[in-house]
Amino acid sequence: MFPSSCDTFVALPPSSEGQRVIFGKNSDRPCDEVQEVVYFPARDYGPEEKVECTYIQIEQVAHTYAVVLSKPAWLWGAEMGANEHQVCIGNEAVWGRESADGEEALLGMDLVRLGLERADTAEKAVDVIAALLEKYGQGGSCMEDQSEFTYHNSFLISDRKEAWVLETSGKYWAAERVEEGYRNISNQYGITTKINKEHPGMREYAQSKGWWDGKSEFNFATVYSFLTTARIESAGTRYCEGKSLLEKRNGHITAEAMMDILRDKDSGINMEGLFMTTGSMVSVVPTTSALPGVHYFTGTPDPERSVFKPFVFVKNARELKETSSPSFGPDDPVKKKPRFQSKPDRKHPLFVKHEVTAAIIESYKEKGQKITENLRQLEKETMKKMENILAVGVQQPDDYVNLFSECVQEELSVYGKT
Repeated sequence: MFPSSCDTFVALPPSSEGQRVIFGKNSDRPCDEVQEVVYFPARDYGPEEKVECTYIQIEQVAHTYAVVLSKPAWLWGAEMGANEHQVCIGNEAVWGRESADGEEALLGMDLVRLGLERADTAEKAVDVIAALLEKYGQGGSCMEDQSEFTYHNSFLISDRKEAWVLETSGKYWAAERVEEGYRNISNQYGITTKINKEHPGMREYAQSKGWWDGKSEFNFATVYSFLTTARIESAGTRYCEGKSLLEKRNGHITAEAMMDILRDKDSGINMEGLFMTTGSMVSVVPTTSALPGVHYFTGTPDPERSVFKPFVFVKNARELKETSSPSFGPDDPVKKKPRFQSKPDRKHPLFVKHEVTAAIIESYKEKGQKITENLRQLEKETMKKMENILAVGVQQPDDYVNLFSECVQEELSVYGKT
């Protein structure tokens, strides 16, 4: 099996409808992995404090921003998420000429969370991730078992005004600014000759390895990629399909359109099999700072059989208990060495109910169709309410401190009727 995972998308004006940035991602992970949706408020820290990431401890910063994350339940980092400044980040696994095998360091998913916690713009997130790569490196198994599934990372990062693609190979990296239109990334390098930022030694290193002659125009994807592998070929198919789906909706890309793309199974974007879509995210971020962003998450596998539920950053936002997995603290098999000697049950309350309902949908066609219709109607009604927030802002912040959890309860009520 060649794990091929994830597709991330962004649409900026004029590709998006209205003055909004639309961000979306499917997280494609092992089919038995639980993905949780969690919220962490902003915090201040002392000068000597550390933060325990998935495998290593690093220096903490003086202040972290509030974040909402969709993350594999066994690790510290995140597959995707947003912060209170409406920065959104999703990452992709990429493979290239540089080996991804190495010592445990920061995972790409750790870097997603660290970027969101420490940067108030997309460009600053690029700088944060680049600095952390230089200081700590990237490495370690990206699956909750002993398979030592490792990879380099690419990131799609957006804010209210622009997006950035950041692609890495070990500690080396290149970044491209996207100021308008749409962009998608998959499990392959996509930055070519337009490079707006880069590691200062990136070209010299490529030349020392014989990957670049130092004379021809520098093309990051050509220089750092494999010429062909099964992973790249699979990713290339999904990348082209994703780009085509964006093009079909160009000028009219909305949250609903992005959700349709993430639900598309014919393209492979909504992945099925041993690796499948285990969580999905769509964010709607107005370009004007006076209006809040709305961030939708499923917290469950297969967006076709899931509900996108909204989260809005407001003061006193509450913990998301129904989509938070059990914590095992220092007894977690991930924390003990040798790692991954057992795999505890990490299912959160929503996951448990969704799993039962998904089996009913799969087994009983007519009943399954009715359940799906009810779920989609619930989602449609919720999104209609969110349009008011996106148009005029949050008038009563206290009304939205439990927004996501209340939507989860409505979803659970649909499951209860099955």
